[in-house]
Amino acid sequence: MTPLTEQILKAGLADRPLSASQVDRLLGGSDARRYGQVNRALKSGELIKPRRGLYVVSPLYRKQPLHPFVLAQQMLPGSYVSAESALGFHGWIPETVHTMLSVTHGGKSIAYEHEQLGKFEFRRMTTNTGYFLQSVARCELQQQVALVAEPLRALLDLVYLRKFEWQGIDFLTRGMRIDEQQLHTVTGLEISRLITVYKGKRERAFLAGLQRALGL
Repeated sequence: MTPLTEQILKAGLADRPLSASQVDRLLGGSDARRYGQVNRALKSGELIKPRRGLYVVSPLYRKQPLHPFVLAQQMLPGSYVSAESALGFHGWIPETVHTMLSVTHGGKSIAYEHEQLGKFEFRRMTTNTGYFLQSVARCELQQQVALVAEPLRALLDLVYLRKFEWQGIDFLTRGMRIDEQQLHTVTGLEISRLITVYKGKRERAFLAGLQRALGL
């Protein structure tokens, strides 16, 4: 075991993603020494780098598996998990999502792919000022935290990202594979909370169509 891995385990940090600054604090010493220790741990496979400036410990040294939502949150702080990823998590669609999709308010859309950790995509979305985190919940997952869109917000984010038009309930249940029983759990309050989120007419028209179809 490399010295860096030993220090991470000793500090009780093996089950959470680590920033470069956290690693630097653990190691101390010169830049050259820290660089050498990190490279040694990476080459041994004890440490994995999902993106520049972020590290996770190999599953061999973890007490709990790394939840992909938690990793996504750390890969781009300020983002939240949404669209198919959140819909699968909530049981609205079958959980066969291969790309972890998150939404971000600023910057550019970006994607990261790692052979061991999978593919993470961050899509930029604009909303009305102050409403970016409307209907987004703070979820505790394996003793860590991630922001996850509530089901209806995840659906409307998907409408935004894929430019879907309202085509009726059948489009949702057959085309998008959404569980019809889950759709009928939607309340008028949930719909009204989302009307002010989106700037585009498409999303508001989709909400209005859904509201009519559900008789709310």
